Amino acid sequence: MKKLLLSAALVLAAFGISKAQIYMSKSCEISFFSSAPLENITAVDKTTKPLLNAANGQVLFKMTIKGFMFEKELMREHFNENYMESDKYPYAEFKGNINEKIDYTKDGTYDVTVTGKLTIHGVEKERTIKGKLTVKGKEVSIDCKFNVALKDHNITVPELMFQKIAESVEVTVKATLVQKEK
Repeated sequence: MKKLLLSAALVLAAFGISKAQIYMSKSCEISFFSSAPLENITAVDKTTKPLLNAANGQVLFKMTIKGFMFEKELMREHFNENYMESDKYPYAEFKGNINEKIDYTKDGTYDVTVTGKLTIHGVEKERTIKGKLTVKGKEVSIDCKFNVALKDHNITVPELMFQKIAESVEVTVKATLVQKEK
């Protein structure tokens, strides 16, 4: 009987520990910048809710494509209908693992690389992305910048539009996650 109670207590304790190692979004901003000869285009999404499992370093960012806001509504409409086909491909996702071991009990800033799969426009690509991870109390901040080539995700831009839309866009991610309560 004692062994059964001890085993049950260990299972519950382990479950409690694993729950405490999950970080969820407090705030997240994903933006992209397209620099082209005739026009620069910037869009921002603030609706994404990333997750981090500190026990194994797994990260997940799943965003709704229609969440991007543009300076002009017509840009947003063209982005969703003509390029991203967001009715057909409503989400972009990055699932990966932090390659470095991080001590989430110590405050500090760490240079990290995350390797995983980036899926945009229905096309999945293996990526390794460099960034900074900052631990401060029960918060973890993620900050990174990387480029996405449109052709890598079968996003086609008519030749006439190459003066307005870059072949590669710069993506910036700034997220603050908080430790999930037990």
